[in-house]
Amino acid sequence: MSWPHQPSPRRRALAAGLADGAVLPLTGASRTAAAPAQGPARAAAGEYMNPVIWQDFADIDVIRVGNTYYASASTMHYSPGAPVLRSYDLVHWEIVGHSVPVLDFGAEYDLNGARGYVRGIWASSLAYRPSNRTFYWLGQIEFARTYIYTATAVEGPWNRLTTVNTPYYDAGLLVDSDDTLYVAYGNTTISVAQLSPDGRTQVRTQQVFTTPSGVGTLEGSRFYKINGQYYIFLTRPANGQYILKSSGGPFGPYVMRQVLLDLRGPIPGGGVPHQGGLVQTQNGAWYYLAFVDAYPGGRVPALAPVTWTWDGWPIVQLVNGAWGTSYPSPAVPPPRRITPMTGVDTFGGTTLEPKWEWNHNPDNSKWSVNDGLTLRTATVTDDVYWARNTLTHRIQGPTSTATVQLDHSAMRDGDRAGLALLRDSSAWIGVKREGRVTRVVMVGGLTMDGNWNTTGTGCELASAIVPGSRIWLRASADIRPGAARPGTFSYSTDGITFTRLGPDFSMGDDWRFFMGYRFALFNHATQALGGSVRVTRFELSTP
Repeated sequence: MSWPHQPSPRRRALAAGLADGAVLPLTGASRTAAAPAQGPARAAAGEYMNPVIWQDFADIDVIRVGNTYYASASTMHYSPGAPVLRSYDLVHWEIVGHSVPVLDFGAEYDLNGARGYVRGIWASSLAYRPSNRTFYWLGQIEFARTYIYTATAVEGPWNRLTTVNTPYYDAGLLVDSDDTLYVAYGNTTISVAQLSPDGRTQVRTQQVFTTPSGVGTLEGSRFYKINGQYYIFLTRPANGQYILKSSGGPFGPYVMRQVLLDLRGPIPGGGVPHQGGLVQTQNGAWYYLAFVDAYPGGRVPALAPVTWTWDGWPIVQLVNGAWGTSYPSPAVPPPRRITPMTGVDTFGGTTLEPKWEWNHNPDNSKWSVNDGLTLRTATVTDDVYWARNTLTHRIQGPTSTATVQLDHSAMRDGDRAGLALLRDSSAWIGVKREGRVTRVVMVGGLTMDGNWNTTGTGCELASAIVPGSRIWLRASADIRPGAARPGTFSYSTDGITFTRLGPDFSMGDDWRFFMGYRFALFNHATQALGGSVRVTRFELSTP
């Protein structure tokens, strides 16, 4: 897990250009292993643009299985956790499932007397084991223990295989060519663990490397075996990438080389691409899928080709001394159709699409999908940060708009329902039911402190009386990185003509909440439970 803009490790914080080289493409990695990139420029024919996904997917692990690529990312306190993305060309991606169906790690993840903000699913690992045709997800929770989940299809169902008492911090899982499971992990001090053949217990663990003081912190392990050599890919948060190599086996000894440091990234105002993974195409080419710190939107994936020196070290291919804003598209078979990350959701069927994640675990008795999303009040509170069953959707960059059609006829006195721009400083537009009066309001001033305790529950900045039982709510977000950016709110009573409500909301670009801003649908009571709203349409659009 990378801490942007400063080198100190996460544990301590919670407690208080490349030279050209000769090229030799390598083959035989034991780790074989989602919507078109949308940005300010369009790719030329035969090229792709960075970022390949302008949404918040951090701490990426990427693999290929046959002709299909999969990636996993951090989700912290959002549930379900650890999304699995799928691609057929490394450029166009879709979300197809989650490796952690529920965050059953403590009452704080249920908003039950405690809260799990900036906890939960940190940097983790995704792998595929050919011998049993099974996908594995591995991640540690709160420095206490490690959880392993498995599935025979990435869409699920995913089930917990085991819990290991050793917390494998920022781990990378390797399925070796002899089918042995190894885990590389650690912060500054890097260790390797061997798991039992069934993957349920730890057989051995050993420290294999200590980061030189001149380098600082290294973490974010990714573990590979390539041409008989063992590699541990490591991040210096949040401005560097290093690699360890061993010809003596998974337990070393390892030697280190710098891959990149302070490299100019492909997004104006964004950070250095780092903390991702290496993957080889079916045609033998290599790529590095990293993320770029790009707040207020979060951390977004960028892709660059990789070549290798004659003696087995990776080199990221640069454009004018920087990570390129565009590169030739990977030479792979034409991709299949995928589900775009923008568009319309009418909540058809009886389940949510995998692009949705709840703020903490939901109360499943208080929501339903049946050709529309019904949110019944699940919490009596005046604080959105304590309200259960807030449903979130990543924001598409660099700018995008979410529009929601809401039926509020079943709201009760004191209920609050609407559409938020959600983070540690938030604002929302929505409906307040007070007595017999229904108003649409814009509320700002929802804030948390650095320990993620609420410091402001919000104040009403604008309002209007609304007739009828339906309303359309709209939030527009500018998430170009490098500065605080505006979010705006508007509403409509006919779905055609929208009226601006309230002032601009300033979305900050501070990194410490880790997750970027999200659109969020919420409904909570301030007096008594029993009310509900129905969302019949959600549309995410870009200019």
